[in-house]
Amino acid sequence: MSAPQQPVTDNPPALPDADAASDDAVVEPVDVETDEAGAARGTGDDLLVREGDVAGDYLERLLDILDVDGDIDLDVEGDRASVAIVGGRLGDLIGPDGATLEALQELTRLAVAQSTGVRSRLMLDVGGYRAKRRADLTSLAAETARRVSASGQPERLSPMNPFERKVVHDVIASVADVHSESEGEEPRRRVVVLPDR
Repeated sequence: MSAPQQPVTDNPPALPDADAASDDAVVEPVDVETDEAGAARGTGDDLLVREGDVAGDYLERLLDILDVDGDIDLDVEGDRASVAIVGGRLGDLIGPDGATLEALQELTRLAVAQSTGVRSRLMLDVGGYRAKRRADLTSLAAETARRVSASGQPERLSPMNPFERKVVHDVIASVADVHSESEGEEPRRRVVVLPDR
């Protein structure tokens, strides 16, 4: 006998509240001053530091739950908070092609937004994966720009996530005689490097 089917509705069921006896899933709110329109006020750096602190606390609790050894490094780079998990064996937090890292970054951004009330652009790195990937993509973009400039023929790169595409676009923007565009839909969106005409 099969279970009765639930009716399809536009409103999915609400998630249960966190267990009151456990603070593992609870993110403490951060006081953020807002103006009359509800936008965050204060210096950008103050908010970015708060984002980093919330993210660090969230990730420390997560590492404890997963029983993974790692240290949290917090920084502000330009206009975004930057958080890195460094330490021993962190491959499971990176996943294939950084997929787990991307998901973990989104969860961390959601925790920060829940706490601060402001959408976060926080950047998360685990085990230096993003730093190495940035260096590899910088080399790839420079070499591709050189080939396109010499041949006059466009080249399409492999699909990339938004972070990776931005790295490539930034490199291509600094090279004369070529430019770049993105094409396709997520998750198959890719960079195309074209000669200037």
